[in-house]
Amino acid sequence: MVGELIAKEEIPQFKFIPASEDKSATFMDKLKGALRLGNEFKSKTEIAFQTDSGPKRIETTVWSLTDRYIQIKSGVLIPLRSIIAIDY
Repeated sequence: MVGELIAKEEIPQFKFIPASEDKSATFMDKLKGALRLGNEFKSKTEIAFQTDSGPKRIETTVWSLTDRYIQIKSGVLIPLRSIIAIDY
């Protein structure tokens, strides 16, 4: 998967920017699956997103999902338009 692997606690150090292509609608089914895995099975999902320092990725549990953001531990929100890849 693309992007430098970082700890999810490092996310606040970066500024999200939109990915070159907004794949929010395309990723919605995968995000719903990631949410279910996190809530029901405590499984982690690998998420790559675009920042002003280049692509980054994390391994985390998705706690909630809206039409614009995913929420992970500690209330961190990641904009869907910044996501470039998802894998679980």
